[in-house]
This record gives sequence, structure tokens and C-alpha cells, in this order.
Amino acid sequence: SLLQLVSQGQASPSEPETRLSLSSSSIKGGNPAECEGSESELKDGASDSDSKVDSGPPEVPVTSDDTPEVLNKALSGLSSRWRNWWVRGILTMAMISFFFFIIYMGPIVLMMIVLCVQIKCFQEIIHIGYSVYHSYHLPWFRSLSWYFLLCVNYFFYGETVTDYFFSLVQREEPLRILSKYHRFISFALYLTGFCMFVLSLVKKHYRLQFYMFGWTHVTLLIVVTQSHLIIHNLFEGMICLCLPPQVHRAHFLRHLQRHHGLHVRILLRTHTPHQGGGWFCFLNIPCRPQLSPKKTWEGFIGGFFATVVFGILLSYVMAGYRYFVCPVEFNNDTNRFQVDCEPSELFQLTDYVLPAFLESFTGWTTVRLYPFQIHSVALSAFASIMGPFGGFFASGFKRAFKIKDFANTIPGHGGIMDRFDCQYLMATFVNVYIASFIRGPNPSKVIQQLLALRPDQQLYIFNSLKTHLTERGLLPALERAAA
Repeated sequence: SLLQLVSQGQASPSEPETRLSLSSSSIKGGNPAECEGSESELKDGASDSDSKVDSGPPEVPVTSDDTPEVLNKALSGLSSRWRNWWVRGILTMAMISFFFFIIYMGPIVLMMIVLCVQIKCFQEIIHIGYSVYHSYHLPWFRSLSWYFLLCVNYFFYGETVTDYFFSLVQREEPLRILSKYHRFISFALYLTGFCMFVLSLVKKHYRLQFYMFGWTHVTLLIVVTQSHLIIHNLFEGMICLCLPPQVHRAHFLRHLQRHHGLHVRILLRTHTPHQGGGWFCFLNIPCRPQLSPKKTWEGFIGGFFATVVFGILLSYVMAGYRYFVCPVEFNNDTNRFQVDCEPSELFQLTDYVLPAFLESFTGWTTVRLYPFQIHSVALSAFASIMGPFGGFFASGFKRAFKIKDFANTIPGHGGIMDRFDCQYLMATFVNVYIASFIRGPNPSKVIQQLLALRPDQQLYIFNSLKTHLTERGLLPALERAAA
């Protein structure tokens, strides 16, 4: 029987990760610890299929090329290298045009696009797990993954609706009930999925099923949670949504790399880490060759300075338009979003005195800037220094499964997740930065919460506030000013 097992293992070398579990009685003179481990696996009823994942996952099937036939015919006379360059360049310009179009369409379209991107990124990552482990026939894996996605989106978007559409929610009785018990309903939905997972456990696949349970939840954390922060950044102002992707990644510059032994030298390079960045393209010293051999230190350093300059210039242009700087608010009278306000001090030109060393270098004593431009330096620095680690993380993930791209959704670029591998990390930083250094108390939200209280609670707060203002001597001054 031992020879039969060995012959079966040799006859199917293409099967992923075949391992034989032998008891101590099968081999004499073997390692006792290994034999004891094999006996315990046999006693637990673990089959060979349960142990396939121990030495590494099998490869994901390679996806086919989905380049449009029109482009293939038009570029048929070029070499594969130049054809790929042109495909990437053309679709890059198409994506940039589409990005400007959805900005023009307004907040609702932007939120829908963020939701669609989130769902597609989730699908690409879950599909990798399914492609690797579908031969195990894990029960309910994809169904539970999509169910958890629905639950998490219900929770996050419900919180957003309650927070930013408070007056609308209070007007409608069904929405008010859902808002009041929103977190309990969300927990009940998640608990239902949790129980479904426990009921789906199969004895011979325990370990692998818990692997995939963790796979789904880590994907939810990386994709869904951070995409929800993008929605929050949008409500702070369109500039908080549009500026970070632009300072982090200018797609049409990203793909100007070396071709046929020649370096393309560019002054502005906002996708910092790739080879040949900025004016340092003649060195070619890799940053992390094991993960991404095309990313070099000279691109990292040159891109840092270029990104900071680009961020300052772009924020100066965008800060002059109310469409970008005003918070996105919901108008209760028209039941529509509006982007109109008196710009805050953050977006008003201010004179700054230059330090002595800069004054001697430039000859200027003062410089006129928007205060937000100073914050853009921090955003640009993060995009240049920490943003590439999101790319390294994605590269390591893809190399672990021996794949080049997450999918082939965009010909020449890979999947949607390949384009957003760093944007989610950037969105989280922008949200944390705004909450820590920019955002202050919002009086309109406080008033909304006060209006939701009972009349006796409102009177209590009114009397408390009146007493506080009187003790500080502010109320008489206000009354005299009103008279």
C-alpha cells in the first residue's frame, strides 16, 4: 500500500502540494516527532487535501489578454514591448479623462464610482482565493464572502446616511426606525453570517476554511473600510478626494519608463518609486528587487521632490474654486447635494514671512499662499515616502501567488486593485490627517443632534449654555450688540 501511495504521488506531479501522512508503523527508523504528528493528523481525520496548504498555495490560473481587437489591429506592426506601451498609454489617458468626467458629474456619481471600485477590488481578491482553493469544494465560501461584504457596506453606509442626512432621516418614519436600531441590525446581520460559517464547517477542511474566513475579513478591512474613508473625505470637500490621487499617481507619467535601452527623462514624476524617476533616472539602483525590481532609489528620491512641488502647485489651482474647497452638504429644501459656501480661512490667500535662508536664496521677504498648500506638503510627502509601501505590499501578495496582476480588467494595467493598491492607504492617511490637524467642531451637526432631543432636554441645554455664556461675560455683550 505504501508503494501504491508513492506511485500515485509520482503519477500526478501537477497536483498542487501533495503530501503523504504516514503513521509511525509505516516507516521504521523515521523521526519520532514526525511520526507522532502524522498519527495525530490521522486521528483527527485530516485528509491529504487538508494538508495541501502547508507548503504554499498553488499557482493562480493565468488570465487571457483582453486588449480590444481595434487596438491589436492598429498596433499589429509594433513589437510586443512598444505595443504594450501604447496600450497602457492610451488607456491611461482614457482613465484620466474618465476621472475628470466623474468629478464634473458631482458627488453622487463619485460615491457610486467609489462603491463600484470597492466591489470590483473585493471581487478580484476573493477570486484569487477561490481560484487557488476551488478544487477543495469549500462549502459557501463565495456566498459567505459576498454576504459579509453586504453586511459591512450596510453598516458603513448606514452610518454615513445617519451622520450626513440627519434631517432627511428624521423626516421619514421608516428611516428614523432604521437609524435608531442601525447598529443592532448590522450586528444581527453579521451574526447570521457568522453562524452560517460555523454551520458550513467540514471536518476535513477545518484549517482551510478558517484560512478563507480570515482571507475574507482581511479583504474587508483593506478594501471596504478604507473605501468608506474615501466617502468621508469627499464630504470634507472635493479637494480632499481629488488632490491625494493626483499627487500620488499621475498615470500618464508613470508609464514613461525605459524602452529599447533609452531612458525617458521627465521633470514631474508623481508616481515616485518606479525606475528612472525625475532627473535621477541614470542610476537604476533597485529599492526592493525581490518584490518590485523596476522601482529604484533614484526614482524614490527624485519623485519625492517632484511630488511635493506638484502638490503645492495643484493645491494652489484647486483652492481657488469653491467647487473643490466647499464641503459637500445635503440641502433639505431641494433634497439635493450642494457645493457652495464661503471658503474658510484654510482656502484664503495669506502672506507668510520667509525664513532668512530662503529670503537670501529667493530674494523674497514674503510669499502669498493658501494655508492648505502647507498641508499639501504633508500629503505629498506621505504619498512619496509611505505610499510605495502599499505597492510593495501588493507586489508581495501577487508574488506569493505567482501572478502578475490581480485581474485583466484594464488591458495593459491589470485589475482595478492594481490601480488602487496605494490609493486606499492614501485615503486612510488623508482621513486621519484631516481629523487630527484640519477639521474642527461642526456647529451644524451639533444643532442637528440638539433638534433630535426631547423638548425638556433642549431646554436644559439652553439654560446651561445661557448660564455658561453669562458667567463668561459674553451674553450681555451679545445682547447689547443685538440691541
